[in-house]
Amino acid sequence: MTAGINLKKSGRDVVVYEKQSTAGGSRHGDYEGLENWIFNQPMSTFFESHGFDFAAMENLVVDENIGTVYHLAALLSATGEKNPGLCQEVNIGGTVNVLELARVYRLRVFAPSSIAVFGPDCPPLAPQKTPLNPTTMYGITKVAGELMADYYYNVHGVDVRGIRYPGLISWKAPPGGGTTDYAVEIFHDAIETGAYSCFVSAETKLPMMYMEDAIRATLELMDAPADSLSSAHSGYNLSGCSFSAGELAASIAARISGFDCTFDPDERQEYADSWPDEVDDSAARQDWAWEARFGLEDLVDEMLENLGAELAPAREAGSGVEARPKSDRQN
Repeated sequence: MTAGINLKKSGRDVVVYEKQSTAGGSRHGDYEGLENWIFNQPMSTFFESHGFDFAAMENLVVDENIGTVYHLAALLSATGEKNPGLCQEVNIGGTVNVLELARVYRLRVFAPSSIAVFGPDCPPLAPQKTPLNPTTMYGITKVAGELMADYYYNVHGVDVRGIRYPGLISWKAPPGGGTTDYAVEIFHDAIETGAYSCFVSAETKLPMMYMEDAIRATLELMDAPADSLSSAHSGYNLSGCSFSAGELAASIAARISGFDCTFDPDERQEYADSWPDEVDDSAARQDWAWEARFGLEDLVDEMLENLGAELAPAREAGSGVEARPKSDRQN
């Protein structure tokens, strides 16, 4: 769970500050795939600390000459509902620490937001500017994060930028406790067992994004000139591809013969129902020329090909994963 990454223009050296939890030393992953993939190269330096130790983070900023922080630490929606106090501590407390460091040391900050900022009063196609009335503690902390980012930008001149990430799908990162995790779990179970019990309904449609697109969007936003960004800078809507759980299951079934997906919604269905089907990302497209590359079919091909190779021993040959040739996919 990355609390700090130093991006130096010459080679983009990376410094990671890892936050341990206060509960048994386990880590609470949010954007683990971003942490692992962000430059597709090993982290140059790694630090670990128990809890968000402001002094330790400050020492790291000074000692490593950090100029830009990617603040990716957070508890996700489902995990946050089980432990709302820890969710506030990690998601809000950590953000305050990073923004304070940015104020003092004139750092640039990437502080991600989420589609969880939206509530049940949001239209199916979420506009960039709309009332934010989330129903989960995770969503509440992300709204607070956007507001704090705006405050530090307007009052202290901190260059802070953010993206309202949709559900992120990666074959390198395991599910991290979010409501959109079904879209990762389904691939693991499809390959390993040939069946999956989905915790949201087949009709549930949510904004999703392949991790490769999410990383590229993050870097493109941070590379964009400050004067090209609008008031959406603290939480840009970002669209990858929106699909229902049933559509995802059908796409996988078309490639894995005999795959069976059942739908047994649990409490996470309520969280999913409060979020939009898709988002309007016209501000991102206008301000920094954002454009997604992976649609549903491309995403499924990539996930099955890469995760299938990693989990190959777990599944008997014969069911077969049939992916389209790479030449047929989007660039």
